[in-house]
Amino acid sequence: MDGAQQNELQEALRGLLEKTQDIDAAAVVSMDGFVMASILPDGYEEDRLGAMSAALLSLGERTAHELGRGELAQVFVEGTDGYVFLLAAGEDAVLNAIVKRGSKLGLVLYDIRNAAKAIAAIIESHLQVEYE
Repeated sequence: MDGAQQNELQEALRGLLEKTQDIDAAAVVSMDGFVMASILPDGYEEDRLGAMSAALLSLGERTAHELGRGELAQVFVEGTDGYVFLLAAGEDAVLNAIVKRGSKLGLVLYDIRNAAKAIAAIIESHLQVEYE
């Protein structure tokens, strides 16, 4: 991943957090757990977040497949203090968003989905440049 791509991903995350005050943290994680970009508060470990995201994705994909639910679209975790969303950002990455308790989840999820589409486009555009 080059610096330009990382800057674009970081800007997409910044835009998401500015648009939606209910999101405490966000990261773009590759399918193998590498954190491509993140905006995390103090106390969050980027590597740990990447590893947990990869584990959740793997389990979610297997569960969806084995139970005949098709391709995995998102993983949703609810805790007593908030939520964690993992949404596919194209075929090569996932957007991880950590959301505050009491948020209007429909609106927040709408913004997360739009950000995931933008992130997928950034990754795809850089992949095309690499192969040209």
